[in-house]
Amino acid sequence: MYPQIEINLSAIEENARKVVNLGKSNGVNIAGITKGVCGDTEVAKIMISSGIKILGDSRIDNIKKMQNAGIKAKYMLIREPMPSECEDVVKFSDYSINAEIETLRKLSFWAKKWGKVHKVIIIIDVGDRREGILPSQLELFLEKAENIEGIEIVGVATNVGCFGGVLPTYENQSLLVEMARKTEKILKKNLEIISTGGTVVLQLVQQEKFPEGINQIRVGEAILLGTSTTDDRVIPWLRQDTFTIKAEVIEVQRKPSLPEGPRGLSATGHKLHFENRGIRKRAIVALGTQDVEVHGLQPKDPGIEVLGGSSDHLVLDVGNSEIDVGDVISFSLRRPFQYITMLRAMSSPYVEKKYVR
Repeated sequence: MYPQIEINLSAIEENARKVVNLGKSNGVNIAGITKGVCGDTEVAKIMISSGIKILGDSRIDNIKKMQNAGIKAKYMLIREPMPSECEDVVKFSDYSINAEIETLRKLSFWAKKWGKVHKVIIIIDVGDRREGILPSQLELFLEKAENIEGIEIVGVATNVGCFGGVLPTYENQSLLVEMARKTEKILKKNLEIISTGGTVVLQLVQQEKFPEGINQIRVGEAILLGTSTTDDRVIPWLRQDTFTIKAEVIEVQRKPSLPEGPRGLSATGHKLHFENRGIRKRAIVALGTQDVEVHGLQPKDPGIEVLGGSSDHLVLDVGNSEIDVGDVISFSLRRPFQYITMLRAMSSPYVEKKYVR
């Protein structure tokens, strides 16, 4: 069935083992992040078999799916819990990342109801300006949080790159370590987890600019794609042949390369530019923005070019290629859109998931 995303489990496994080994050689544990593949159970199994002990995801439904598949791991909810899902967070995750006192109180309520102690990691914003308390707020936050029953503060964490594009530096990562030491002093105990993310942090480790004290890196993209979007980098010691998108041709026509008539915006809300290249051979494949990020598709046939797409159609210039209706065209994932392209394809119920080794 098409469209299809082909998942190369051998390539992902090789990447996972190399990332885990990099962590081990630097005294750092790797948490495998599965949100990019929507908690896909086959990929999660690969991560565990590669030596990863903790799986992290931003959706509690993905964590449930992996647990229901019998995947034995510790589970971390890496997006702050919605208050409405706190019961499930307590029931299905071992750890959750938090920055709101009211949410901690909700977790406390459900933890006490279920006779559990839920482990909490405080997320600190060191500059990217997405989630987390500011370093200056830490002392007051801990003062309010440390005596909430049913929860245990076991760590601190930060994240860079995912919103503001802030790159990791020795300085902002050292700030996390400083906040960890301050937390330990206030709570009068050693922290279990001092966690940073994501993939972009690995380069600091390789460059030996990673501060001592951080004991966990949350990694998804490097394992899944062998790339790092934040610094637009191919990681040379990892594999990039992990995902292939395949789609079926539904029309082949020769048409003028310029639209005709008054023009507004495209169906995706963009004002498109077209080059006058005369009459061209074009193909339409059954794939669109409902399934993928079309800018993230790179045809494997060098004679084919992606012109654009709408919600359900992808328009290609196929040049002199011998393309006919019913043919299947294969695409690799193009930087810097590779992660969102993978994520959307894995999320779409219309895209078949096929596993190869």
